[in-house]
Order: sequence, then structure tokens, then C-alpha cells
Amino acid sequence: MGNKMPSLEEQLFPSTPGKFKIERTHRQFNRCFSSSSTMFLWALFLLALTASYFSFQSFVSSGSRYITASWGGIQWEKQVRTSAQIHRQGGMSVLVTGAAGFVGSHVSLALKRRGDGVVGLDNFNDYYDPSLKKARKALLSTNGVFIVEADINDAKLLAKLFDVVAFTHVMHLAAQAGVRYAMENPQSYVHSNIAGLVTLMEACKTANPQPAIVWASSSSVYGLNEKVPFSELDQTDQPASLYAATKKAGEEITHTYNHIYGLSITGLRFFTVYGPWGRPDMAYFSFTRNILQGKHITVYRGKNRVDLARDFTYIDDIVKGCLGSLDTSGKSTGSGGKKRGPAPYRIFNLGNTSPVTVPTLVSILESHLKVKAKRNVVDMPGNGDVPFTHANISSARMELGYKPTTDLQTGLKKFVKWYLSYYGYNHGKPVN
Repeated sequence: MGNKMPSLEEQLFPSTPGKFKIERTHRQFNRCFSSSSTMFLWALFLLALTASYFSFQSFVSSGSRYITASWGGIQWEKQVRTSAQIHRQGGMSVLVTGAAGFVGSHVSLALKRRGDGVVGLDNFNDYYDPSLKKARKALLSTNGVFIVEADINDAKLLAKLFDVVAFTHVMHLAAQAGVRYAMENPQSYVHSNIAGLVTLMEACKTANPQPAIVWASSSSVYGLNEKVPFSELDQTDQPASLYAATKKAGEEITHTYNHIYGLSITGLRFFTVYGPWGRPDMAYFSFTRNILQGKHITVYRGKNRVDLARDFTYIDDIVKGCLGSLDTSGKSTGSGGKKRGPAPYRIFNLGNTSPVTVPTLVSILESHLKVKAKRNVVDMPGNGDVPFTHANISSARMELGYKPTTDLQTGLKKFVKWYLSYYGYNHGKPVN
């Protein structure tokens, strides 16, 4: 992304979620129960009070996010419009879902810096540390990007956003990520990656004008395929995880909306994105944390003791691919929810084309951190992971001008520099 991302150490104000405290006052009732009728009335009163209390407690525990995710009103609309203003000739106004996420925050910042209008949307869920998302939000805020705190399943909110701003493009990056977590919480993948996608498509199809849509699919759709490198023309009907299956379903769903309603759709199959402000659940991130803390790291290997390999792709290269996709997306052709003509439907691999084994990744981290890792090498369990990924990017190169320039050694050096700064380390030792 052209410019250097500024440090957030001075700007970082981790938010503490508000807590509701119910104070109970204990009073002595000495003469209230002098007759059976009085006792009956008091019993009814206490029953109603108890019901009210539990109703409020339930509202607080299950719905606190709806309180913090309030939207609407004159001031709110002003913030949305201001953030969406375009500051360059021929610029675009983009709704970025998942804007407080790893890729979403980088894409939002890149768009804003080149003069495009950007409005973010994120539900700030706790799949990983929300304070990191809040820190990204703070960074975006200082650069003039407003993030609406809400869920993409909120159809009324989406309708309101499209009413307030005539978005030219949608960059849909909101999703439930992670391969292994799907075994713990499968419903969250259906909620975000399928139901949320449909809700967004419904909003886009009825918007006037219809926006062009670029969204994040995943390299995981290649599943158990063995032919490498993976090409967009390959069959993708052997998903190895629920996450992969929901992304594959997303490709089918978006094709339907393109076919019926004339929405311009571009799906991007990301290959193992890494870099500053990354996701703590990713291997390179957790390896860094555990190496610095002197803890053991688990390194998986595939069948026949073969090392796992990934086509690690640096975040700046991914951002270039995202912006290139937006710039070449073409226009949606529908209006009033009806298709007026054929619209583009495209799918691209965004990878680095240079797979690196996981043990090599660890060795590079050791060299940058100047700390030796304590490795536990174990056979890969059947948890949805695949043994290797390798992208064929010839299509993206030709259509988007996509050309990755950052190798893993260089990219991890930048990540480690950010990590040590963000978490307050100095050569592996906490800063006093």
C-alpha cells in the first residue's frame, strides 16, 4: 500500500465493554404481612419484580452488543456521509464489510488514502481478541474512515446505509474465518458466510444504483485437490472443512445473484494472507507469540512425514489485488431488483505462487526474533486442514495487473517489527 502504516502506540485506547450492574437494596419489611390478602398481594408483586429482573438480565447478557451497535439519527447519518465522500476524480464510494478485520482494515485504509469514499461495517465479534479490532478501528478513524458497529444480517441497517449513501462498490470481507474453529462452532459459519452473504446480496440487488461487488472467497475451496498449482478452472467439489464448504456455497450464491439480478460479482480466493495487524489465530502469529514466551509450538506434518506447505501472501499484495478488482469490476446492470442485461462474474486466485513449508516459516521467524523455537512436530489431525496450497495467478495478472512483490522473508520481517512494537517487546524482552 504505497504509504507506510503509522504506529498506533500513541493512538491506542483499548475499549472496555460497558457493564451493567444491578444493585440490590435489602429492606426489612416488618409489618407488611399482617393478613393473608396482604401476603397474596406482596407475593404477586415479588413475582412480577423477579420476572422483570430476569428479563432485564437476559436482555443484558444476550443483547449487550445490540446496545453498543446502535445506529441511526442525524449525527450518525452525517458521519456515514462524511466518510463516504469521494476526494478524487473518477473515485468510488465503497462499503467495506469486515472493515475492522485484518484484510478489511488494510483495504479501507488504502482506498481512503487514494481518495475514495469508504464506510466500514463490522460486528466486532470475539472470535479473536476484540481489542485488536478496536485498535484497527482507531487507526481507521484517525484516517477519516467511519465504521458502523453492526451485523451484516441486519437487513434494516443495510437498507438504511444504501439509502444514506449511493455506494458504487461493496467490498465484502466480513466472514467467520478459520478452518479448525468450524468443528467447535459450525453455526457461526452458516450465520456469517451464508445467511449474512444472502442478506447483503438482497440489499445490493434492491439498491439503486446497484453496486458492483467484490468479495472474499478462499483458497480453501480447492480442498483435497492434488493438481498444482490451483487454477480457477479446476473443479472445487471436495471441500475439506465446513469453512471451505461455506465459501464454495458463497461462490454459487453470488453466481445466482449475478445471473438473476445482474449484479457485477468478483470473488477473490485468498491464499494464506499474513502481515502487520494480522489475525492472532493464524499460525505465523501464534508461533511468534509462543516463541517469544518460551512456549512450545506445534508443527503439523502431512502423510508420510511430508511437511505442510502454504502459498503465504503478504497483505500489501492482497490489497493491490483487491483494489485492482474494484477498479476493473464493471457495473451491475439491474435496477429495481430486475436484471437489464448480463453483468460480469469473475473469480480470481490471489496468491504469491511460491509455497513455503511450515518448518521453513518457523526458521525465518527464529531468525527475525533471535529466539530458538521449541518445536513439537506431530502428524496432522483430520481437522479440515489441507497439506498444501499453491496458486496459479495468471488470470489475476492478466485481468487485474496483479503482481505480488513481497517474499516470505521480507514480509515476516515487517510483521515481526509490527508485533514487537504493538505488544511492547524490545528484542524479545518487555519494555519497562
